[in-house]
Amino acid sequence: MKKHPWTYIAITTTAALGLSMANGVIADEARQDKTQSVLMAAGETMDKAEDAVSDTWITSKVKSTFLADSDLDGMDIKVETNQGVVSLSGTVSSQAEKDLAIQKAMSIKGVKDVSADALMVAD
Repeated sequence: MKKHPWTYIAITTTAALGLSMANGVIADEARQDKTQSVLMAAGETMDKAEDAVSDTWITSKVKSTFLADSDLDGMDIKVETNQGVVSLSGTVSSQAEKDLAIQKAMSIKGVKDVSADALMVAD
């Protein structure tokens, strides 16, 4: 049986379209992989920036909480934060005030731990 020339054209066109569609799928997958890699790298950068901002935010929040509390002398308590760990230093008038400062600091979102070894009670 002899095939008509249009049959060859149709077969060739179909094959060409199939290949170009396959190339499109492969290109889409490559773009998705690259996009995913870029997003992961951006996420890691954001995490690092968030840690720094979070420490600054925690320090500010703890300090403002101390200043707003009439039972604490927030001006005499120094606050530093490193990776979510709050360090308190300075002098307070009583053990109760020291305990309250620790409790208030621990209640702040993002605080992982509080070190108050350098927070002294006045004699």
